[in-house]
Parts: sequence; structure tokens; C-alpha cells
Amino acid sequence: MPSLEEELFPSTPGKFKIDRGHTMNRQFHRCFASTSTMFLWALFLVALTASYLSFQSFVDSGSRYFSASWGGIQWEKQVRNSAQIHRSGGMTVLVTGAAGFVGTHVSLALKKRGDGVVGIDNFNNYYDPSLKKARKTLLSNHGIFVIEGDINDAKLLAKLFDTVAFTHVMHLAAQAGVRYAMENPQSYVHSNIAGLVTLLETCKSANPQPSIVWASSSSVYGLNEKVPFSESDQTDQPASLYAATKKAGEELTHTYNHIYGLSITGLRFFTVYGPWGRPDMAYFSFTRNILQGKPITVYRGKNHVDLARDFTYIDDIVKGCLGSLDTSGKSTGSGGKKRGPAPYRIFNLGNTSPVTVPKLVNILEKHLKMKAKKNIVDMPGNGDVPFTHANISSAQKQFGYKPTTDLQTGLKKFVRWYLSYYGYNHGKAVN
Repeated sequence: MPSLEEELFPSTPGKFKIDRGHTMNRQFHRCFASTSTMFLWALFLVALTASYLSFQSFVDSGSRYFSASWGGIQWEKQVRNSAQIHRSGGMTVLVTGAAGFVGTHVSLALKKRGDGVVGIDNFNNYYDPSLKKARKTLLSNHGIFVIEGDINDAKLLAKLFDTVAFTHVMHLAAQAGVRYAMENPQSYVHSNIAGLVTLLETCKSANPQPSIVWASSSSVYGLNEKVPFSESDQTDQPASLYAATKKAGEELTHTYNHIYGLSITGLRFFTVYGPWGRPDMAYFSFTRNILQGKPITVYRGKNHVDLARDFTYIDDIVKGCLGSLDTSGKSTGSGGKKRGPAPYRIFNLGNTSPVTVPKLVNILEKHLKMKAKKNIVDMPGNGDVPFTHANISSAQKQFGYKPTTDLQTGLKKFVRWYLSYYGYNHGKAVN
């Protein structure tokens, strides 16, 4: 039976004297040499892995840099070109929510009269982003650059203000809609409160500080029963989370005005409608469903009272926005330090002629030449209010605000746009 030594060391021809000490030394050296080699290989592999990871990190960083939606020489050039003023005494305006309904129309109006305009929008999917992309294309065709970004991105906002000394901010970015708040409340806090604070922080630190006009909402009047709604009325009974965030926005802007000298104007919009509008609005969804032969849901209030809204055509809202910008006055702070009192204003922008929802449907039926299939149901407790009615005397006095488009005329213009945009011909979609 072979010994252990014979198993460890193979037999050799001739005589072979086993020297245990010598054998053990050779074994030790071999093991040491093998271990050293493995150690060196291990070091080599570690170094190779580290080099690869470093290179990959460099590639990823470069990829992120080159694929970023903002920043870089070309981006700055686009921003500056879009911000150029083409009229004497013009202003340079940052429009947030520029690819939104009101934002698009305001941006076009500012550009048309020769002001510099730069837009920002996050293109969220609250409703079909393709409509926002189409608005962005429209703005681009008129020389307006819209950045895809979030107003909560403080670095992006700081970069914008480093690139252009904005004289005004038209803040229209917000999470809109009353009913959606029951599904996604966090989106309202993110956009309407946190986003507003991020923007105000940027503006207060800017030098010079811009004047700010921003979109509040008629929803802040909540359960108020006094009509028409006036800016001096109490607004401490919001009926929806959306309304509560807009009310919070009014309190926040007042604080920044008081502490930092920011000139701030809040605009309470009353049910804005018109071409390029929001698909979640009743007049828009009614039009879509009527054309598709689908039923529409018409809500009614307590005791079967028809709901009524102070429908305001988009062109009239735009006039109010531009009038507010033109009369906003200057901020008085510098680098976050207030030097004196600055204007703080709130205005209603409405039509002053509430129309019931059934009347709205009748007008749409007339323009579409189709009858609606109506499901009439009681209004659920989802934050909607039974009526809105604006007192606009303050805006009239301050900057001559005067709405000129009635619902009949405004809906006719909207229907014409809708049929064209969605490819309808005599009530049928064109393939």
C-alpha cells in the first residue's frame, strides 16, 4: 500500500532518497510562490475592475451631461435668443407652465408685442402630453424656447437666472383640476406649494429681483355664498385640496412680499376656456363625447339647481395677465434683502356673466350640429362648488381689464379649433 509520501510525490526512475526536511521546504516555497502569484493576479483583477468602473462612471457622467435636457453652450444660446427684447421698454419674462393652456397663449401674446420670453414646463401626464408637445411646437415656431424641467429643480432655476436677468416671472405652472386631488394629492403639494416656494426662493435671491405675477384660482372662494365674489371676501373655507393649495400659495406669496420685497400679483382665474384648452375641462370633454356619440354627465346642485360658472374666454384672460405684468411695479429687494415695501395685489379675472352648465351644452350642440346624450346626476362631494361669479371692478380700475367675449362667441372659436386640430369634417373624424 503506497505511503502518504508516495501519494504526495510521484515515483521517479532510479534511486530517490526522501529528505523530509528538503521536501517540506520545497512544498513551502511552492505554496508561497503559488500564493504570491494568486495575490498578484488578485491585485491585477482589482485594479482592472476599478479602472473599468472609473471609466464606466466617466462614460455615464458624460452621457448624462450630453443627454441632459438643460445646460451647455447651445442651451444657453437658445435661452438668450428667446429672451431677446424687440420693443422699446419691453420686458424679459420667464413663463412657467409655458406649454400649458394659459401659458401658451400668454407666451405668444408677449412675444407678439416684442417682449423676451423663455418658457419652462415639466410636461407631466395629468392629461395627454401630446397636446403639450404640440403647444411647444407652436411656441417654437414663434421663436419661444421652452425648457423641459420642473420648477422644483432649484439648480435649473438658478442656471436660468444666471443666464438671463429676467425682469418678470409669469408663474402659471401648477397641478390643476379639482377632482384629481382625490386620486393624487401629493402632486398638488409638489407643484402648487413646494414648487412655488422653490421659485420664490430663486426670485428673492436674484439680483435684480423680478416682479412676479402668478395664477391663483377662483376656487379659493370655496363655500362662499356671497355673490359676486370679491377679492376682499373671506377665503378660509376651501372645498377642495386644489383650492387649499392655491389659498396656501396666496399666504406664501404674501410672506415673501413682506419679508423679501418681492412685487407679487395673484390672479384668480374663473373657468378659462378656448382653443388649445385642457381636455379635463367640462366644455372640452363634452365636445369630445358629443362628437363620438357618447353620453355626457351633467351635474346639478342641491334641490336640482343647475350648476353655473363664470366662463372666461382665453383672450380675455391673456389681456388680464399682460395688464398685470405691465402694472406690477418693481421688487424692492436685492440678494434676498428687502429695501422697502413692494406691491402685493390680488385680482379676479372673470367674465362677470355666469352661465349654467345646461346652457353651455345647448351652445355646444348648436355649434357641433349634434345632440348630446345627457346623464343628469347630483353633484358628488368631490370639491366642486355650485357656482362662481367674479367681481372684476378692481382689475378694471388698476389696468383697464374688460372682458369682451361672450360664451356663444368663445365656444364657436373653440369648436372651430377642435374640429381642425383633431381632424373632424362635418362631425366625423378624418382618417
